[in-house]
Amino acid sequence: MIIRGSIRTNHSHAKCIADSVSTDNLSEMRTLAEGDFVITSIAGTRVRSVIASMDDYLMNLAVADDVCKKSMQTGRSGVKNKAGNKPV
Repeated sequence: MIIRGSIRTNHSHAKCIADSVSTDNLSEMRTLAEGDFVITSIAGTRVRSVIASMDDYLMNLAVADDVCKKSMQTGRSGVKNKAGNKPV
């Protein structure tokens, strides 16, 4: 049995958030920005694994939301990695 689910959240900076959280996606997860929405889908065969992955994703989403809000407030366009470069 395959378990599937998705989370759709509304943000004024959806692209920044999708770019930030998608780097942590597992192979069975997909994240994209669509307008003002971040949409993440997941599939798995074990309920506990899907729930744990979504729990981790929601924590990452909250952190990404804070980071992107702050970067928008300071006039920066996008999130930079530890080396100071924008992700590709």
